[in-house]
Amino acid sequence: MQPPAIRSSNQVTVLPMKNVLVLGGTGFVGRHVCEALNRAGIYMTVATRRLPARAVQMLPFVTVVQADVHNPQAQAALVRGHDAVVNLVAILHGDQASFDKVHVQLPRQIAHACVQAGVRRMLHVSALGADQQGPSLYQRSKAQGEAALHSEVVHGLQLTVLRPGVIFGEDDAFINLFARPQSIAPFVPLTGAHTRFQPVWVQDVAQAVVYALQHRDTIGHVYELAGPQIFTLKELVQHAGRWAGYARPVFALPEAMAYLQALVMEMLPGPPLMSRDNLASMQVDNIAAGELPGLPRLGVAAAARLDSVFPLLASSHR
Repeated sequence: MQPPAIRSSNQVTVLPMKNVLVLGGTGFVGRHVCEALNRAGIYMTVATRRLPARAVQMLPFVTVVQADVHNPQAQAALVRGHDAVVNLVAILHGDQASFDKVHVQLPRQIAHACVQAGVRRMLHVSALGADQQGPSLYQRSKAQGEAALHSEVVHGLQLTVLRPGVIFGEDDAFINLFARPQSIAPFVPLTGAHTRFQPVWVQDVAQAVVYALQHRDTIGHVYELAGPQIFTLKELVQHAGRWAGYARPVFALPEAMAYLQALVMEMLPGPPLMSRDNLASMQVDNIAAGELPGLPRLGVAAAARLDSVFPLLASSHR
């Protein structure tokens, strides 16, 4: 049975969230989401493959459990007894089977487990540019995951989908990823240099998650989360170098060389700086289409600018 909704003083319907399951809560975005939920006084269960989870386990409203979120029995046990589930699990690199497992099958299984356990509320973080006809496996799998979730709505799932653009923050894996190589390289040969991005601050995303969970009028909607500035990838890499103190020249690679560079990077140990699937994604700009509601509808009146989070960039981009 669903807890009754309560109304705030301004007559916006507010849902009482007391205990939320967060999947992917130990990652970059997840840590900020957990901190925002903690500030809101919402208890959380955070599932992780490995203990300890130092990034979040010291938060007073967090309980960390070790579990394989891809295991159906574990899924059923995890969702039980919660008011809502937040799914943040995602990968940037992989083959078709990997993307299908993480972006399509996992959301479908979690949504089904929610419906079976009577946990109706689910918030799913997808991605800006999710498109079943998109040029990359990443984009197509994100859209397929959304479709899989919507198939459970007919069974009573109360779903909200957020599509953030590239997410930045002082501890991110984007600005920092492009800053590090510039400390040793005399110049940067860049794939997808002219693709446009609309980066969004991680704390604005976290605030949007908390707001969406607590407000009934977000149920059944898809939101695009994008910041107030648009940059080419080349501009972002240049800004990253300036922020890190290494202003290296950045050169756009022709298509054939870009493909070769991505292929070589995939062969290096560790997560690649750029993969061929990333390159395919950059055939289209990663910016909000403006056809869906955005951050202002999720309690974020003024989204943060990149140069307000990375102050050393303030004089370089107006």
